[in-house]
Amino acid sequence: MDYIIILIAAVFVNNIVLAQFLGICPFFGVSNKVSTSVGMSGAVLFVMTIATVVTYLLHQYILVPTGLVYLRTITFILVIAALVQMVEIILKKVSPSLYQALGVFLPLITTNCAVLGVAILALGLENGSLLKATFFAISHSIGFALALILFASLREHLDLANIPKGMKGVPINLLAAGLLSLAFLGFTGLV
Repeated sequence: MDYIIILIAAVFVNNIVLAQFLGICPFFGVSNKVSTSVGMSGAVLFVMTIATVVTYLLHQYILVPTGLVYLRTITFILVIAALVQMVEIILKKVSPSLYQALGVFLPLITTNCAVLGVAILALGLENGSLLKATFFAISHSIGFALALILFASLREHLDLANIPKGMKGVPINLLAAGLLSLAFLGFTGLV
C-alpha cells in the first residue's frame, strides 16, 4: 500500500515539476517537441534512479557513520555529475545507438535540480529503505515525464493556434505551464 501511495503522490499530487517546481529548466527548454521530451524523460528516469540508489547508499554507509551529513548536498552534486559522466562514457562504448538517441540529454541532466531534489527527498521517507527510495525515484521520474510530455504536446498545439502577437512565445508558455500546474493542484486531496 505504501508503494501505491508513493506512486500516486509522486506522479499527481507532489509532481516534481508542477507542484515542487524542481526541474523547470528542462521543462521549458526541452519541451518544444514530444519526441525530445520522451528522450529527456527516459534519460531522467535512468539517471534519477541510479543517482538516488548511489546517494542513498553513500549517505547511509559513509556520511552518517562518519558524522559528515552536513556535506550531503555538495557530495550529492559531485556524485550526480560523476554518474552522468560515467553513464555517458559507458553508453558511448557499449551502445553507440543509445548514446546517439540520448544525445544532448545526458549532459543536461547534470544541471537538472530535480535529480538532486529527489535524491535528497528520498532520504526523508518514513520507514525508508533502499527499495522504497528507488521506487520513490522511479515514481518521481514518471511524474517528471508526464509533466514534460503533457507540456510538450500543449506547446505543439499552441504553435498551430492563432495567438495574439504579444502572447506568442514565452508568455503563452508560462500561462500554459501555470494552467497545467493548477490542473494538477486538483489532485491535492487524493493522498
